[in-house]
Amino acid sequence: MKIFLVAIGSHGDVLPFIALAAELKQRGRAVTLAAPAPFAALAARAGIPFHALGTQEDFDRFAAEPDLWRPWRGVEAAFRSISALTEPTYRWLAANWQPGAGLVVASTLSLGARVAQDSLGLPLVTLHVMPMLLESRHAPPVLPGLRLPRFLPPEFQHWIGRGADKYVINPAALPALNTFRASLGLPPVRRLRHWWNSPLRVLLTVPSWYAPPQPDWPDQVVQVGFPLADRFGDAADLTPAVARFLEQGDAPLAFTYGSAMRQGRSFFETAVRVCIRLGRRGILLAPQAGQVPSDLPPQVLHVPYAPFSRLLPPCSALIHHGGVGTVAQALAAGIPQLVVPVAFDHFDEAERLTRLNFGATLSRRRFTPARAAEEICRLLSTPEIQQACVAAKDLMKAEGGVSTACDAIEALCPIAV
Repeated sequence: MKIFLVAIGSHGDVLPFIALAAELKQRGRAVTLAAPAPFAALAARAGIPFHALGTQEDFDRFAAEPDLWRPWRGVEAAFRSISALTEPTYRWLAANWQPGAGLVVASTLSLGARVAQDSLGLPLVTLHVMPMLLESRHAPPVLPGLRLPRFLPPEFQHWIGRGADKYVINPAALPALNTFRASLGLPPVRRLRHWWNSPLRVLLTVPSWYAPPQPDWPDQVVQVGFPLADRFGDAADLTPAVARFLEQGDAPLAFTYGSAMRQGRSFFETAVRVCIRLGRRGILLAPQAGQVPSDLPPQVLHVPYAPFSRLLPPCSALIHHGGVGTVAQALAAGIPQLVVPVAFDHFDEAERLTRLNFGATLSRRRFTPARAAEEICRLLSTPEIQQACVAAKDLMKAEGGVSTACDAIEALCPIAV
């Protein structure tokens, strides 16, 4: 039986699927991954058959969209690119899936796979990599740019979230989706955040100690651990220059603003000034040209890419955008995190980290050298935060998110036979 995996998004969305595909292949399953074209090389390095969705140029236009990194406007910008991949995803599955001989595992935004489930009846597993993708009246997620006061009742916060559905998410996503569905004779989707959950199975790849299960989550949700997948990224090990830097001084601060960010110049300029202000060494991770100042002081190193599992353990703290994959790697390293959220799930992850004593958050406006330096000093000097981070590291050692997710996927294989 063949397992088709579909992932739409950036590194944080696609790398877990490459890890799942590699594990399933090792277990003797026939797998194929469909994802944006830039990930073809990473799939090839892992020995995974690959089908490109869109082109490199399509992905570059998506990542360069200025509105993508604005909390509310980013929703519309994201769904413009997602909608363009819905029909190609559906057509690929329709041409390759055979009844009784295949199972599909798809990311949240692989809407074409969810349409194929409705139209063709194929067995589909929806995989959510972040907890904010599941609604709850008891513990509503923090939506981008809408951090409500904690004293507000959860029911009221959930009601505000439903307003975001009505006025932001659904208008951005549903017109194109429902036009395509109508061409297939399918009824319209009324609310995206409800429909995108497969009725068969939903995997949430975060552990219960990070996102406790809620009584109003769908019954088909199965929670697994974080799918640590950085070894499938652009490099599996540190370069000699980075390894030497880590060995030659005090534990540095690490800064990153995500693999797809094209507008991080001010973040990295502030990062350099923070290192100077604190008299600390720093590592700036930014793959795109023009993000990092060219005149870096000797105690600050720019690295286009490094696997977090090798880079972060020798560091003292991580300052970043708040992507869930980056969050998980810092938890595994046992270091505190300062989140400067941009869009998407970043605000929700920042809230969870703060509540669990794993870190803190500053808005982009408040991320100044003085405030950031003060907050980093507090994170590094507060015993409760250090103890919580050590506890998180111990919990992460017991995590097997990729293996557990594959177990859940394989448990459904008889359904597809």
